[in-house]
Amino acid sequence: MVRISKKIVIPDQEICFTFSRSSGPGGQNVNKVNTKATLKFNIEKTTSLRPEEKTRLKQRLRNRISRNGILTVSSTKHRSQKANRQEAVRRFAELLSAALRKKPKRKKTSIPRPAKEQRLREKRQRSRLKEARRRDFSDQWL
Repeated sequence: MVRISKKIVIPDQEICFTFSRSSGPGGQNVNKVNTKATLKFNIEKTTSLRPEEKTRLKQRLRNRISRNGILTVSSTKHRSQKANRQEAVRRFAELLSAALRKKPKRKKTSIPRPAKEQRLREKRQRSRLKEARRRDFSDQWL
């Protein structure tokens, strides 16, 4: 079982692992042993998520989900298959919990009147300064 949040737990039956040769660390071991772990999770067929949670996952993780609705997470970080499997599960749980987290609603705020007045005062002051730098060249070409 993979715990995503307090309420959401994904059973092991809904997660599928495949193993292949890794390009990560391992020296000669890389050429002989299948250490790359790829976790596959079918969002369409899962019974652990509510329909609105599935929709949120599809929307937020659309770049990581295949056309068949399968989310894929792989790991080649470690030398052993077991460690890569654990890393893939950890990343999967992290990915799902982040995608399912609801974003807080933005509170509308207005700019305070003193701040507006201060900004306009500074603009007028800057304008006067630039105006004072100008020279009158009209009589120079006569």
